[in-house]
Amino acid sequence: MAPKSEPTESELEILQILWEQGTSSVRDVNEILNQTRDTGYTTTLKIMQIMNEKGLVSRDTTQRTHLYDAAIPKESVQQGIVQKVIQSVFRGSGKKLIMQVLGQHEPTPAELHEIRTLIEEMEKSSTNQKEEDGLDD
Repeated sequence: MAPKSEPTESELEILQILWEQGTSSVRDVNEILNQTRDTGYTTTLKIMQIMNEKGLVSRDTTQRTHLYDAAIPKESVQQGIVQKVIQSVFRGSGKKLIMQVLGQHEPTPAELHEIRTLIEEMEKSSTNQKEEDGLDD
């Protein structure tokens, strides 16, 4: 089931926990949230109930303690948010987004290596596609 709306910042926090921890109770999620800021149990419960209604999480009610799990993949949410940022903030320019990110955050040598590898793979894929389409110069 596709979510009814994009997750809010609080919902994203909870989704991050569920993606990392897997199936969890409200108490489990609330304890993790309380490691960085004071959050009441009932607040966490209400947010997770709303998330269930939106289709962002699923709830297992077969046991006394209800268990929640992320109902949408992390990659899907990340792609949606990035696309929204590219369109609304960078007027459709992925290049501008990348330049901004690299200007704001100094990547580690390992991150730079991963970025280079990804670019090389994309270039190979693009070259192979051009050859398959008969656009080879």
